[in-house]
Amino acid sequence: MWRGLIRDVPGFPQAGIVFKDITPLLGDPVGLAACVDELVAPFEHEGVELVAAPEARGFVIGGMAADRLGAGFVPLRKPGKLPRSALGADYELEYGVERLEMHTDAVADRKRVLIVDDVLATGGTAAASARLVTLGGSELVGFSFIVELAFLHGRRLLGDARVESALLVD
Repeated sequence: MWRGLIRDVPGFPQAGIVFKDITPLLGDPVGLAACVDELVAPFEHEGVELVAAPEARGFVIGGMAADRLGAGFVPLRKPGKLPRSALGADYELEYGVERLEMHTDAVADRKRVLIVDDVLATGGTAAASARLVTLGGSELVGFSFIVELAFLHGRRLLGDARVESALLVD
């Protein structure tokens, strides 16, 4: 079972945080394939045209999810990483403030977009991702996460959007 391939790292990136390390999962081809299959299954018949994923771990999972769905991929980057005009959205993490950006034309033409990431914690990254998708002129189909830290109530920031999480941690 792929769920056993996710390990806890206490005190990273700072004291009081328990980091969910997916690198053992990424290194296991059978587990990784099973995890990605589970992430995309709820959205297979939803007409997803693009998968958007935030830097950096979301890129790995998001790219694989896009491939499985026959969709394109949109990277949501940290500031200063994109070579052309970009939209941006700020968000708060458990331990600071960050920003995501995407090219202004990345999701144009009312595409149906699924956002994929490794962990839903406080919801800041996911909410910023959704703002970028809708600011860009596309329709948010939903979110798919490997792990949801339910005790942090991140879903509250995502409104009535569809949220699917493969592993729920209470």
